Amino acid sequence: MKTTVHLNARETPLAILSICAGVAFLIGNDIMAKLLTERYAPIQIIFLRNLIAVPVIAALIYAIYGAAALRTGHLRLHALRGLVMVAAAWSYFTSLIYLPLAEATALVFSAPIFITALSVPLLGEKVGWRRWAAVLLGFAGVLVIVRPGGATFQMASLLPIGTALLYAIFMISARWIGRAERVWTMMLYVMVFPLIYAAPFAFADWTPIRLEDMGMFVAIAAFGSLGITLIGQAFRLAPAAIVAPFDYTALIWATGLGWLIWGDVPVIWTLLGAAIIAVSGIIIILREARQTP
Repeated sequence: MKTTVHLNARETPLAILSICAGVAFLIGNDIMAKLLTERYAPIQIIFLRNLIAVPVIAALIYAIYGAAALRTGHLRLHALRGLVMVAAAWSYFTSLIYLPLAEATALVFSAPIFITALSVPLLGEKVGWRRWAAVLLGFAGVLVIVRPGGATFQMASLLPIGTALLYAIFMISARWIGRAERVWTMMLYVMVFPLIYAAPFAFADWTPIRLEDMGMFVAIAAFGSLGITLIGQAFRLAPAAIVAPFDYTALIWATGLGWLIWGDVPVIWTLLGAAIIAVSGIIIILREARQTP
């Protein structure tokens, strides 16, 4: 028996607008990070971004939901997820030092491929041959971009792939948290634990903050928080099969702004590989939506 999903004619356009705006904010976050890595270590950027964001998010949660929403019953799991998240953020911000924004963004979008592959051993899910074919197609897209063994191969290309793998583990671990816990509470602890983990490393290699850079640190905290919030709202307003493909508008933003700010013109292999990864991801999303009751 098939489940019929009733879509709200007003909410669907709002969901699409929400995810497109959220993606744009996250690319803004990446741009600020790439600019800041010219003067500060990635771990210091992560620390300051979360230091600014945590009090704001905590205050919003307290004002809207009360003190009870600040507590969690999954502290150890949040601590583990925070460790995964800080490692993912560090590897991605480090990759931005060496790679064009479009290439790093395209490689991070291999995350749905890892999520599908890891859902078998970590969640015990069954994956059909069509989704396995999409996974292989996605990995082919990654190889097209990275081109291992080629003259232009960079070890730095492995960093955003590592980010995608860590992000996949982070997303899968969300399944182990009870549905009773609010999304906002989860978001708070995603910020709190990386802040704690990053602190000793940030202070060990601290660079004094320039006054003219304070605006960028505030912007990276705001853009990251707004991006995650808007994308989460999009998935609440409409089914994943409708909104998730619009996540790939990030590739357009990354390519255009990378050219505008740094003069990076993506090579044909990056564009081709990004297109293959996007097709793979959309196939996985659509197959997942068809099999979810």
